[in-house]
Amino acid sequence: MPKPLSAETIACVKATAPAVAAVAPQITKAMYGRLFQDAHIKALFNHANQATGKQHHALAGAIVAYAQNIENLEVLGPAVERMAQKHIGYNILPEHYPYVAKALLGAIGDVLGEAATDEVLAAWGEAYWFLADLLKDREQAIRDEIEAASGGWTGWRPFVVAEKTVESTLITSFVLRPVDGGKVLRHKPGQYLTFRLDTPDRGEIKRHYSISNAPNDEAYRISVKREDGGQGGSRFLHDLVEVGTVLETTPPAGEFFLPQAPERPVVLLSGGVGLTPMVAMLETIAQRHPQLETAFVHGALDGPSHAMDGHVRALAKAHGKTSVATFYARPAANDEAGRTHDHDGLITVDWLKANTPFEAADFFLCGPRPFLKAFVGGLSRAGVASERIHYEFFGPADEALAV
Repeated sequence: MPKPLSAETIACVKATAPAVAAVAPQITKAMYGRLFQDAHIKALFNHANQATGKQHHALAGAIVAYAQNIENLEVLGPAVERMAQKHIGYNILPEHYPYVAKALLGAIGDVLGEAATDEVLAAWGEAYWFLADLLKDREQAIRDEIEAASGGWTGWRPFVVAEKTVESTLITSFVLRPVDGGKVLRHKPGQYLTFRLDTPDRGEIKRHYSISNAPNDEAYRISVKREDGGQGGSRFLHDLVEVGTVLETTPPAGEFFLPQAPERPVVLLSGGVGLTPMVAMLETIAQRHPQLETAFVHGALDGPSHAMDGHVRALAKAHGKTSVATFYARPAANDEAGRTHDHDGLITVDWLKANTPFEAADFFLCGPRPFLKAFVGGLSRAGVASERIHYEFFGPADEALAV
Protein backbone atom coordinates (compact mmCIF):
# COMPACT_ATOMS: atom_id res chain seq x y z
CA MET A 1 0.00 0.00 0.00
CA PRO A 2 1.51 3.38 -0.97
CA LYS A 3 2.25 6.06 1.60
CA PRO A 4 -0.92 8.07 2.39
CA LEU A 5 -1.30 11.46 0.78
CA SER A 6 -0.30 14.42 2.92
CA ALA A 7 -2.96 16.75 4.25
CA GLU A 8 -1.38 19.59 2.26
CA THR A 9 -1.62 17.63 -0.98
CA ILE A 10 -5.27 16.71 -0.35
CA ALA A 11 -6.14 20.33 0.36
CA CYS A 12 -4.31 21.62 -2.72
CA VAL A 13 -5.83 19.02 -5.08
CA LYS A 14 -9.33 19.75 -3.73
CA ALA A 15 -8.80 23.49 -4.10
CA THR A 16 -7.60 23.21 -7.69
CA ALA A 17 -10.00 20.45 -8.77
CA PRO A 18 -12.64 22.88 -10.15
CA ALA A 19 -10.03 24.65 -12.30
CA VAL A 20 -8.68 21.33 -13.59
CA ALA A 21 -12.21 20.01 -14.23
CA ALA A 22 -13.02 23.06 -16.36
CA VAL A 23 -10.17 22.29 -18.76
CA ALA A 24 -9.67 18.55 -18.22
CA PRO A 25 -10.18 17.55 -21.89
CA GLN A 26 -7.57 20.09 -22.96
CA ILE A 27 -5.18 18.72 -20.34
CA THR A 28 -5.57 15.12 -21.49
CA LYS A 29 -5.20 16.10 -25.14
CA ALA A 30 -1.98 17.96 -24.32
CA MET A 31 -0.82 15.03 -22.17
CA TYR A 32 -1.20 12.51 -25.00
CA GLY A 33 0.52 14.93 -27.36
CA ARG A 34 3.52 15.01 -25.06
CA LEU A 35 3.40 11.29 -24.30
CA PHE A 36 3.32 10.21 -27.93
CA GLN A 37 6.51 12.08 -28.75
CA ASP A 38 8.20 8.94 -27.44
CA ALA A 39 7.71 6.19 -30.04
CA HIS A 40 8.04 3.24 -27.66
CA ILE A 41 5.39 4.70 -25.34
CA LYS A 42 3.10 5.57 -28.26
CA ALA A 43 3.28 1.93 -29.38
CA LEU A 44 1.70 0.78 -26.11
CA PHE A 45 -1.67 2.36 -26.86
CA ASN A 46 -4.78 1.49 -28.87
CA HIS A 47 -4.88 4.44 -31.26
CA ALA A 48 -8.40 3.67 -32.46
CA ASN A 49 -9.56 5.09 -29.13
CA GLN A 50 -7.29 8.10 -29.60
CA ALA A 51 -8.65 8.82 -33.09
CA THR A 52 -12.25 9.20 -31.87
CA GLY A 53 -11.33 11.44 -28.95
CA LYS A 54 -13.17 9.11 -26.56
CA GLN A 55 -9.97 8.25 -24.70
CA HIS A 56 -9.26 11.93 -24.01
CA HIS A 57 -12.78 12.35 -22.62
CA ALA A 58 -12.61 9.16 -20.54
CA LEU A 59 -9.26 10.06 -19.01
CA ALA A 60 -10.46 13.60 -18.31
CA GLY A 61 -13.42 12.16 -16.42
CA ALA A 62 -11.16 9.83 -14.47
CA ILE A 63 -8.84 12.67 -13.44
CA VAL A 64 -11.77 14.79 -12.25
CA ALA A 65 -13.31 11.84 -10.36
CA TYR A 66 -9.98 11.16 -8.67
CA ALA A 67 -9.61 14.78 -7.57
CA GLN A 68 -13.20 14.97 -6.33
CA ASN A 69 -12.81 11.78 -4.29
CA ILE A 70 -9.29 12.42 -3.03
CA GLU A 71 -10.51 11.94 0.57
CA ASN A 72 -12.67 8.91 -0.23
CA LEU A 73 -10.60 6.80 -2.59
CA GLU A 74 -12.55 3.63 -1.76
CA VAL A 75 -15.18 4.69 -4.31
CA LEU A 76 -12.52 4.51 -7.03
CA GLY A 77 -11.91 0.80 -6.46
CA PRO A 78 -13.81 -0.39 -9.56
CA ALA A 79 -12.04 2.20 -11.74
CA VAL A 80 -8.63 1.15 -10.41
CA GLU A 81 -9.45 -2.50 -11.15
CA ARG A 82 -10.60 -1.64 -14.68
CA MET A 83 -7.41 0.32 -15.37
CA ALA A 84 -5.22 -2.42 -13.92
CA GLN A 85 -6.87 -5.05 -16.11
CA LYS A 86 -6.41 -2.87 -19.22
CA HIS A 87 -2.76 -2.40 -18.33
CA ILE A 88 -2.30 -6.17 -18.10
CA GLY A 89 -3.76 -6.44 -21.60
CA TYR A 90 -1.51 -3.74 -23.04
CA ASN A 91 1.52 -5.05 -21.13
CA ILE A 92 2.01 -1.75 -19.29
CA LEU A 93 4.95 -2.16 -16.89
CA PRO A 94 6.21 -0.16 -13.88
CA GLU A 95 8.92 1.49 -15.98
CA HIS A 96 6.26 3.16 -18.14
CA TYR A 97 4.69 5.21 -15.33
CA PRO A 98 7.34 7.98 -15.15
CA TYR A 99 6.65 8.87 -18.78
CA VAL A 100 2.98 9.41 -17.97
CA ALA A 101 3.83 11.49 -14.89
CA LYS A 102 6.09 13.79 -16.89
CA ALA A 103 3.51 14.19 -19.67
CA LEU A 104 0.58 14.79 -17.30
CA LEU A 105 2.30 17.37 -15.13
CA GLY A 106 3.67 19.09 -18.23
CA ALA A 107 0.17 19.24 -19.70
CA ILE A 108 -1.30 20.68 -16.50
CA GLY A 109 1.37 23.36 -16.65
CA ASP A 110 0.66 24.03 -20.34
CA VAL A 111 -3.08 24.43 -19.89
CA LEU A 112 -3.33 26.10 -16.46
CA GLY A 113 -0.47 28.48 -17.15
CA GLU A 114 0.38 30.75 -14.21
CA ALA A 115 -2.16 28.95 -12.00
CA ALA A 116 0.07 25.87 -12.18
CA THR A 117 2.43 26.98 -9.42
CA ASP A 118 5.20 24.81 -8.05
CA GLU A 119 2.95 23.97 -5.09
CA VAL A 120 0.09 22.90 -7.38
CA LEU A 121 2.31 20.77 -9.59
CA ALA A 122 3.94 19.14 -6.56
CA ALA A 123 0.53 18.26 -5.11
CA TRP A 124 -0.75 16.80 -8.36
CA GLY A 125 2.52 14.93 -8.76
CA GLU A 126 2.15 13.35 -5.33
CA ALA A 127 -1.48 12.48 -6.11
CA TYR A 128 -0.43 10.90 -9.42
CA TRP A 129 2.22 8.72 -7.83
CA PHE A 130 -0.15 7.60 -5.09
CA LEU A 131 -2.57 6.32 -7.75
CA ALA A 132 0.28 4.92 -9.85
CA ASP A 133 1.58 2.93 -6.89
CA LEU A 134 -1.92 1.54 -6.25
CA LEU A 135 -2.10 0.44 -9.88
CA LYS A 136 1.39 -1.06 -9.91
CA ASP A 137 0.65 -3.06 -6.76
CA ARG A 138 -2.61 -4.41 -8.21
CA GLU A 139 -1.02 -5.18 -11.58
CA GLN A 140 1.79 -7.11 -9.91
CA ALA A 141 -0.76 -9.11 -7.93
CA ILE A 142 -2.62 -9.96 -11.14
CA ARG A 143 0.61 -10.99 -12.88
CA ASP A 144 1.62 -13.15 -9.92
CA GLU A 145 -1.76 -14.89 -10.00
CA ILE A 146 -1.53 -15.46 -13.78
CA GLU A 147 2.03 -16.81 -13.61
CA ALA A 148 1.11 -19.20 -10.79
CA ALA A 149 -1.85 -20.65 -12.72
CA SER A 150 -1.65 -23.56 -15.15
CA GLY A 151 -1.03 -22.23 -18.66
CA GLY A 152 -0.32 -18.71 -17.43
CA TRP A 153 2.17 -16.38 -19.07
CA THR A 154 3.19 -12.72 -19.11
CA GLY A 155 3.79 -10.42 -22.05
CA TRP A 156 3.09 -11.40 -25.65
CA ARG A 157 2.63 -15.07 -26.58
CA PRO A 158 2.23 -16.41 -30.15
CA PHE A 159 -0.94 -18.32 -31.06
CA VAL A 160 -1.80 -20.01 -34.34
CA VAL A 161 -5.25 -19.72 -35.90
CA ALA A 162 -6.50 -23.32 -35.86
CA GLU A 163 -10.02 -22.66 -37.16
CA LYS A 164 -11.80 -19.78 -38.93
CA THR A 165 -15.61 -19.93 -39.05
CA VAL A 166 -18.00 -17.46 -40.68
CA GLU A 167 -20.84 -17.06 -38.15
CA SER A 168 -22.92 -14.44 -40.02
CA THR A 169 -22.58 -11.72 -42.64
CA LEU A 170 -20.78 -9.62 -40.04
CA ILE A 171 -19.14 -11.95 -37.51
CA THR A 172 -16.35 -14.50 -37.93
CA SER A 173 -14.86 -16.73 -35.23
CA PHE A 174 -11.19 -17.63 -34.82
CA VAL A 175 -9.95 -20.53 -32.68
CA LEU A 176 -6.44 -19.91 -31.35
CA ARG A 177 -3.96 -22.48 -30.03
CA PRO A 178 -0.52 -21.68 -28.57
CA VAL A 179 2.38 -22.14 -30.96
CA ASP A 180 4.46 -23.71 -28.18
CA GLY A 181 1.88 -26.50 -27.78
CA GLY A 182 1.44 -25.78 -24.08
CA LYS A 183 -1.67 -25.20 -22.06
CA VAL A 184 -3.55 -21.91 -22.00
CA LEU A 185 -4.68 -20.00 -18.93
CA ARG A 186 -8.29 -20.74 -18.05
CA HIS A 187 -9.95 -17.36 -18.46
CA LYS A 188 -12.92 -16.09 -16.50
CA PRO A 189 -15.95 -16.21 -18.85
CA GLY A 190 -16.50 -12.64 -20.02
CA GLN A 191 -12.82 -11.63 -20.21
CA TYR A 192 -10.98 -10.50 -23.34
CA LEU A 193 -7.65 -10.99 -25.09
CA THR A 194 -5.47 -8.12 -26.29
CA PHE A 195 -3.82 -8.64 -29.67
CA ARG A 196 -0.80 -7.04 -31.30
CA LEU A 197 -1.63 -7.07 -35.02
CA ASP A 198 0.92 -6.29 -37.73
CA THR A 199 -1.31 -4.79 -40.43
CA PRO A 200 -0.09 -3.87 -43.93
CA ASP A 201 -1.77 -0.46 -44.02
CA ARG A 202 -1.60 0.80 -40.44
CA GLY A 203 1.46 -1.00 -39.09
CA GLU A 204 1.27 -2.44 -35.58
CA ILE A 205 -2.07 -1.94 -33.84
CA LYS A 206 -3.51 -3.28 -30.58
CA ARG A 207 -7.09 -4.48 -30.12
CA HIS A 208 -9.21 -6.16 -27.43
CA TYR A 209 -11.55 -9.01 -28.42
CA SER A 210 -13.81 -10.88 -26.00
CA ILE A 211 -13.28 -14.61 -25.63
CA SER A 212 -16.41 -16.43 -26.85
CA ASN A 213 -15.85 -19.94 -25.49
CA ALA A 214 -15.88 -21.48 -22.02
CA PRO A 215 -12.60 -21.80 -20.11
CA ASN A 216 -10.43 -24.77 -21.04
CA ASP A 217 -6.75 -25.74 -21.15
CA GLU A 218 -6.28 -25.86 -24.91
CA ALA A 219 -7.62 -22.91 -26.91
CA TYR A 220 -9.43 -19.59 -27.06
CA ARG A 221 -12.10 -18.51 -29.51
CA ILE A 222 -12.78 -14.90 -30.44
CA SER A 223 -15.78 -13.86 -32.54
CA VAL A 224 -15.14 -10.57 -34.33
CA LYS A 225 -17.52 -8.20 -36.08
CA ARG A 226 -16.21 -6.66 -39.30
CA GLU A 227 -16.16 -2.86 -38.92
CA ASP A 228 -15.63 -1.31 -42.34
CA GLY A 229 -15.58 2.16 -40.82
CA GLY A 230 -13.22 1.24 -38.02
CA GLN A 231 -9.48 1.50 -37.57
CA GLY A 232 -8.47 -1.70 -39.35
CA GLY A 233 -8.28 -4.46 -36.75
CA SER A 234 -11.42 -6.33 -37.71
CA ARG A 235 -10.81 -5.92 -41.45
CA PHE A 236 -7.32 -7.35 -41.01
CA LEU A 237 -8.69 -10.39 -39.17
CA HIS A 238 -11.55 -10.99 -41.62
CA ASP A 239 -9.61 -10.42 -44.83
CA LEU A 240 -6.00 -11.41 -44.19
CA VAL A 241 -5.94 -13.85 -41.30
CA GLU A 242 -6.39 -17.51 -42.25
CA VAL A 243 -5.89 -20.91 -40.66
CA GLY A 244 -2.17 -21.10 -39.92
CA THR A 245 -1.68 -17.37 -39.30
CA VAL A 246 0.22 -16.60 -36.08
CA LEU A 247 -1.11 -13.85 -33.80
CA GLU A 248 0.31 -12.51 -30.54
CA THR A 249 -1.75 -11.89 -27.43
CA THR A 250 -1.31 -11.11 -23.75
CA PRO A 251 -3.14 -13.20 -21.10
CA PRO A 252 -6.92 -12.91 -20.61
CA ALA A 253 -7.89 -9.78 -18.71
CA GLY A 254 -10.95 -7.82 -17.66
CA GLU A 255 -13.09 -7.26 -14.57
CA PHE A 256 -16.36 -8.25 -16.32
CA PHE A 257 -16.99 -11.97 -15.86
CA LEU A 258 -19.41 -14.57 -14.55
CA PRO A 259 -18.71 -15.44 -10.89
CA GLN A 260 -17.25 -18.85 -10.24
CA ALA A 261 -20.26 -19.69 -8.07
CA PRO A 262 -23.27 -17.55 -9.12
CA GLU A 263 -25.57 -16.85 -6.19
CA ARG A 264 -28.60 -15.54 -8.11
CA PRO A 265 -30.39 -16.23 -11.39
CA VAL A 266 -28.62 -14.75 -14.41
CA VAL A 267 -29.84 -12.62 -17.33
CA LEU A 268 -27.36 -12.45 -20.22
CA LEU A 269 -28.37 -9.35 -22.16
CA SER A 270 -26.55 -8.41 -25.37
CA GLY A 271 -26.75 -6.39 -28.55
CA GLY A 272 -24.93 -7.17 -31.81
CA VAL A 273 -21.44 -8.54 -31.36
CA GLY A 274 -21.91 -8.04 -27.61
CA LEU A 275 -23.11 -11.63 -27.57
CA THR A 276 -19.51 -12.92 -27.66
CA PRO A 277 -18.77 -12.84 -23.90
CA MET A 278 -22.35 -13.99 -23.27
CA VAL A 279 -21.75 -17.14 -25.30
CA ALA A 280 -18.68 -17.82 -23.15
CA MET A 281 -20.83 -17.39 -20.05
CA LEU A 282 -23.62 -19.57 -21.42
CA GLU A 283 -21.20 -22.36 -22.37
CA THR A 284 -19.84 -22.19 -18.81
CA ILE A 285 -23.32 -22.27 -17.28
CA ALA A 286 -24.27 -25.27 -19.40
CA GLN A 287 -21.12 -27.12 -18.32
CA ARG A 288 -20.88 -26.21 -14.65
CA HIS A 289 -24.17 -24.86 -13.29
CA PRO A 290 -27.01 -27.26 -14.17
CA GLN A 291 -29.46 -25.69 -11.69
CA LEU A 292 -28.82 -22.02 -12.49
CA GLU A 293 -31.89 -20.22 -13.87
CA THR A 294 -30.65 -18.30 -16.91
CA ALA A 295 -32.18 -16.02 -19.55
CA PHE A 296 -30.26 -15.33 -22.76
CA VAL A 297 -31.73 -12.20 -24.38
CA HIS A 298 -30.14 -10.89 -27.56
CA GLY A 299 -30.86 -8.07 -29.99
CA ALA A 300 -29.61 -8.26 -33.60
CA LEU A 301 -30.24 -6.19 -36.69
CA ASP A 302 -31.66 -9.09 -38.72
CA GLY A 303 -31.23 -12.77 -39.52
CA PRO A 304 -28.24 -12.51 -41.86
CA SER A 305 -26.22 -10.57 -39.26
CA HIS A 306 -27.28 -12.74 -36.30
CA ALA A 307 -24.43 -15.02 -35.20
CA MET A 308 -24.31 -18.28 -33.24
CA ASP A 309 -28.06 -18.62 -32.71
CA GLY A 310 -28.08 -22.37 -33.35
CA HIS A 311 -25.22 -22.86 -30.91
CA VAL A 312 -26.95 -20.76 -28.24
CA ARG A 313 -30.24 -22.65 -28.57
CA ALA A 314 -28.47 -26.02 -28.44
CA LEU A 315 -26.72 -24.98 -25.23
CA ALA A 316 -30.00 -23.77 -23.74
CA LYS A 317 -31.77 -27.04 -24.61
CA ALA A 318 -28.97 -29.13 -23.15
CA HIS A 319 -28.91 -27.02 -19.99
CA GLY A 320 -32.65 -27.21 -19.44
CA LYS A 321 -32.98 -24.11 -17.27
CA THR A 322 -32.05 -21.48 -19.89
CA SER A 323 -34.60 -19.48 -21.88
CA VAL A 324 -33.61 -17.77 -25.14
CA ALA A 325 -35.24 -14.70 -26.70
CA THR A 326 -34.00 -12.90 -29.80
CA PHE A 327 -35.13 -9.53 -31.15
CA TYR A 328 -34.54 -8.23 -34.68
CA ALA A 329 -34.53 -4.45 -35.01
CA ARG A 330 -35.04 -4.47 -38.80
CA PRO A 331 -36.05 -7.98 -39.93
CA ALA A 332 -34.88 -8.99 -43.41
CA ALA A 333 -37.28 -10.17 -46.10
CA ASN A 334 -36.88 -13.82 -45.12
CA ASP A 335 -37.10 -13.19 -41.39
CA GLU A 336 -40.29 -14.13 -39.57
CA ALA A 337 -40.99 -13.71 -35.85
CA GLY A 338 -41.69 -17.10 -34.35
CA ARG A 339 -39.57 -18.89 -36.93
CA THR A 340 -36.20 -17.17 -37.45
CA HIS A 341 -36.34 -15.12 -34.27
CA ASP A 342 -38.69 -14.46 -31.37
CA HIS A 343 -39.66 -10.78 -31.56
CA ASP A 344 -39.55 -7.84 -33.95
CA GLY A 345 -38.22 -4.53 -32.65
CA LEU A 346 -36.00 -3.68 -29.70
CA ILE A 347 -35.60 -5.22 -26.26
CA THR A 348 -37.27 -3.12 -23.56
CA VAL A 349 -37.00 -2.99 -19.79
CA ASP A 350 -40.74 -3.69 -19.57
CA TRP A 351 -40.27 -6.88 -21.59
CA LEU A 352 -37.43 -7.92 -19.28
CA LYS A 353 -39.64 -7.28 -16.26
CA ALA A 354 -42.33 -9.56 -17.63
CA ASN A 355 -40.16 -12.35 -19.03
CA THR A 356 -37.02 -12.76 -16.91
CA PRO A 357 -36.32 -13.27 -13.18
CA PHE A 358 -36.11 -9.50 -12.97
CA GLU A 359 -36.39 -8.98 -9.21
CA ALA A 360 -33.76 -11.57 -8.29
CA ALA A 361 -31.28 -11.83 -11.17
CA ASP A 362 -27.80 -10.56 -11.85
CA PHE A 363 -27.78 -8.79 -15.22
CA PHE A 364 -24.74 -9.12 -17.47
CA LEU A 365 -24.76 -6.63 -20.35
CA CYS A 366 -22.58 -6.20 -23.41
CA GLY A 367 -23.18 -4.29 -26.62
CA PRO A 368 -22.73 -0.97 -28.40
CA ARG A 369 -22.68 2.24 -26.38
CA PRO A 370 -26.34 3.20 -27.12
CA PHE A 371 -27.43 -0.27 -26.00
CA LEU A 372 -25.52 0.05 -22.75
CA LYS A 373 -26.68 3.62 -22.20
CA ALA A 374 -30.29 2.44 -22.50
CA PHE A 375 -30.02 -0.55 -20.19
CA VAL A 376 -27.48 0.41 -17.53
CA GLY A 377 -29.60 3.43 -16.69
CA GLY A 378 -32.92 1.77 -17.56
CA LEU A 379 -32.41 -1.19 -15.25
CA SER A 380 -31.28 1.09 -12.45
CA ARG A 381 -34.33 3.31 -12.82
CA ALA A 382 -36.51 0.19 -12.78
CA GLY A 383 -35.17 -0.72 -9.36
CA VAL A 384 -32.33 -3.12 -10.12
CA ALA A 385 -29.61 -2.53 -7.54
CA SER A 386 -26.25 -1.42 -8.92
CA GLU A 387 -24.51 -4.51 -7.53
CA ARG A 388 -26.75 -6.65 -9.77
CA ILE A 389 -25.84 -4.75 -12.99
CA HIS A 390 -22.58 -5.83 -14.61
CA TYR A 391 -21.51 -4.54 -17.99
CA GLU A 392 -18.73 -4.62 -20.54
CA PHE A 393 -18.16 -1.88 -23.08
CA PHE A 394 -16.12 -1.64 -26.25
CA GLY A 395 -13.67 1.27 -26.04
CA PRO A 396 -12.94 3.70 -23.18
CA ALA A 397 -15.35 3.77 -20.28
CA ASP A 398 -17.15 6.84 -19.07
CA GLU A 399 -19.88 7.51 -16.56
CA ALA A 400 -22.27 8.75 -19.24
CA LEU A 401 -23.41 5.16 -19.65
CA ALA A 402 -25.22 5.33 -16.35
CA VAL A 403 -27.45 8.33 -17.06
